[in-house]
Amino acid sequence: MKGTRRNHTAGFKAKVAVEALKGEQTLNQIAKAFEVHPVQVAQWRKALVDGASTLFERGPKSGERRQQAREDESLREVGRLQLEVSFLKKKLERFP
Repeated sequence: MKGTRRNHTAGFKAKVAVEALKGEQTLNQIAKAFEVHPVQVAQWRKALVDGASTLFERGPKSGERRQQAREDESLREVGRLQLEVSFLKKKLERFP
C-alpha cells in the first residue's frame, strides 16, 4: 500500500506539536486525531522544543533573513547573466 506524500503547513505542524507538548494525550492518540504518523508527531514536538530558544534571540528577524537571501540570490543571478553576456559577445565577434 503506497500512500501519497502530504505537505503540512507550518501552522498545522505547530498545532500538533503544541498538543504533544501539553501531554494530555499520548502521541498515538494525537497522531490518530490529526491523521499523521506518531513518529512525525514526535519529530515536530522535538523541533518545537529545540527551536523555542530562537524565539528569544536577538539579531535579524526571519523576514530580514528572507530578504537577505533574496538579495543574495538576485546578485548570483546578475553575475550569471553578466557572464553569459560576455561569453556571447566574444562568440559574436567571430562573425562579420
